[in-house]
Amino acid sequence: MFQWNWDSIARECTNFVGPAGYGYVQVNPPQEHIQGDSWWTDYQAVSYQLTSKHGNRDQFANMVQACHAAGVGVIVDTIWNHMSGVDSGNGYAGSSFTKYNYPGIYQDSDFHACRHGIDQWNNATSIQTCQLAGLADLATEKEHVRSRLAQYGNDLLSLNVDGLRIDAAKHMAVGDISNILSRLNKQGKNLYVTQEVVYGAGQPVTPNQYTQMGHVQEFRFKDALTAAFTGSSRLSDLQNLDNRGWVPSAKANVFVANHDTERDTHDLNYNSPSNTYILANIFALAHPYGTPTVLSSYSFSSGDTGAPNGGTGVCSGNGGSNGWLCQHRWQAISGMVGFRNTVGNVDITNWTAPAAQRIAFGRGSLGFVAINNEDSEWWMKFHTSLPDGSYCDVISGKRSSNGKCNGSTITVSQGSFTATVPARGSIAIHAGAKSS
Repeated sequence: MFQWNWDSIARECTNFVGPAGYGYVQVNPPQEHIQGDSWWTDYQAVSYQLTSKHGNRDQFANMVQACHAAGVGVIVDTIWNHMSGVDSGNGYAGSSFTKYNYPGIYQDSDFHACRHGIDQWNNATSIQTCQLAGLADLATEKEHVRSRLAQYGNDLLSLNVDGLRIDAAKHMAVGDISNILSRLNKQGKNLYVTQEVVYGAGQPVTPNQYTQMGHVQEFRFKDALTAAFTGSSRLSDLQNLDNRGWVPSAKANVFVANHDTERDTHDLNYNSPSNTYILANIFALAHPYGTPTVLSSYSFSSGDTGAPNGGTGVCSGNGGSNGWLCQHRWQAISGMVGFRNTVGNVDITNWTAPAAQRIAFGRGSLGFVAINNEDSEWWMKFHTSLPDGSYCDVISGKRSSNGKCNGSTITVSQGSFTATVPARGSIAIHAGAKSS
């Protein structure tokens, strides 16, 4: 829930995120950062006080508690690689700093000696000791730095957070991350860890090197979906994604877009034409490869635009308002969350691809999806392993409390059903949404 403030996330966990079946909500970095409304100010840390433009420590703790009460875990976007990039100033909570000197926390010797940007992407030392986007690069191999970062991690754990997204993990040595994680007081908690490691062709630092610490964000999945749904490659080639040399499925955290990529005109985002953004999200939630993350964000006019409405997230029905998009509420996406929770880890069955941009497949005997990425309707008799019966199409509507479908109903008889898949559309049914 990118750029949502803590009070808003607490309400949305209760009102929608929990009831919809989402397992976790990922929140922005909560520590003190430089001043400014742009979204990226969150990623220029100046201290480890839990006071930011999203709320204070008490509001953060209340948000965690509210999400837990709704059955939702909380993943914190965590900055261990760097501090600020600006030369000096006062942080959001009033802490004064200069770059490489954060009183009571770090001094010049706690940062790497390389004081320029990464200029050798074919050299691991340059990638992991020089400055990413001009940000002061912490010497995470040093004892004091490791100890201080673990202290911050343990402070978050004391507030019962459930997971960490390690920002810019690629720019930290594997051994450094492993050491810091080993110092965390998990108190028996199965801490979820996902690491940002952007794949670069031919580069010596690869996503697969980081799997020993937890999940790794697999950017190649996003790239493959972008290519397939925009027509530069074939949707029909996406059946088996675990044989491409990517991060193994059990360790892959996958997505269609995140807060960085949605600002890149070459990637899919909410403005992508022909419904491709929604179709790609349906595929990501239907396919068994990896653990999917759904981005919920806001409309923006420039890459720097910060949160609308003063950071107070507002959703209405199946969408957003006041500048927010609330993609997590879109029927096609929230309907597929229920699909994902129902089918679990079962294998693909009944794969069919009668055209390069038309695919359909089942997930064992628990679910079935058809995706039509063409400009004309697709009528077909589909074969499925689902038991006979009537099912609600979770793309077009929900199953109501009385068991009726408020969207389309699809009837499976003798292992098959006939349906028309809309142009640039999809249908999906699963055992958890049968019509009574």
